[in-house]
Amino acid sequence: MLRPKLPTMPQPTGTPARPTVVQPTTVTPGTPASPLAPAAPARAASTRPTVQLTPGTALALVGGGTAVVLVVGAVLISMLLAVAITAASVAVCALVLRSLLASSAKRH
Repeated sequence: MLRPKLPTMPQPTGTPARPTVVQPTTVTPGTPASPLAPAAPARAASTRPTVQLTPGTALALVGGGTAVVLVVGAVLISMLLAVAITAASVAVCALVLRSLLASSAKRH
């Protein structure tokens, strides 16, 4: 009941293709090769536009980077504070429980 059913591999259909035989050819040395077509001239400059950093653009990049660093820092500090507050509250709860258990043990 709980055994997995494995699929069966499908069998190939049709007739298999026969392998083709490659006949060796002879190469005669000293035969001049056909002239090659001239290569396309290499482009000296790329067609993509270059990025030019103006003082305004550089200032915007620095401002954006600073904003990202501040936001990430604020998130990390808030997470650290949340962990610290949780740890402090758990410690206070543990002290209160220990005090309650100790006082109830003295009464009996």
